[in-house]
Amino acid sequence: MNHSIPEDQLLEALNWRYATKSFDPARIIPETTWKALEETLVLSPSSFGLQPYRFLVIKDPAMREKLLPHSWGQRQIVDASHLIVFAVRTAMTDVEMDHYMDRIVEVRNVPRESLNGFRSTMGTFLTNPGSEVDIPHWTALQAFISLGNLMTSAALLGVDTCPMEGFVPAEYDALLELKEQGFASVVVVAAGYRSAEDKYASLAKVRMPHFELIKTI
Repeated sequence: MNHSIPEDQLLEALNWRYATKSFDPARIIPETTWKALEETLVLSPSSFGLQPYRFLVIKDPAMREKLLPHSWGQRQIVDASHLIVFAVRTAMTDVEMDHYMDRIVEVRNVPRESLNGFRSTMGTFLTNPGSEVDIPHWTALQAFISLGNLMTSAALLGVDTCPMEGFVPAEYDALLELKEQGFASVVVVAAGYRSAEDKYASLAKVRMPHFELIKTI
């Protein structure tokens, strides 16, 4: 199966994409399109394949209104078709890693003992007393990989997005009861369709010149 698309189609979608500031609240992402975008989150890569995060799709209008004052008053929170809160694990334990091992055995139908080396390496990296890994930072890095995957996929499907770090994580965590579940919010994405009145849609995309960003060695 050929999974490629024309290069110009990819670049056209990425040039079309921008951090949408004003969404049309009347336009809702079709269910089939949204399900495909959810799958891009599930299929996103992560270190070890551990997926140390959860994606909270906030549909409840009342909850969105509660989140709005803790989002710097940005209307994307309530106007966008979909709102996704990226929450990451604040700690990694044997429970999470063993659950992942069980999933590998289930999906790939391999003996559990064949994974002993992989399990040991993962445990040493993440939970060994001598490890210097900052778990909340590490899990946030994994979430941002899925963030990029979602936004690129959305652009290819003609869906607008706005990644947002302008919010108060502690307030989000309290409202969504994340701390009790061992998670913390790190970034929010509004998704939907741009308003015809969003002035930012027509502005030229500002990026540094190619020669400043790309170095071939």
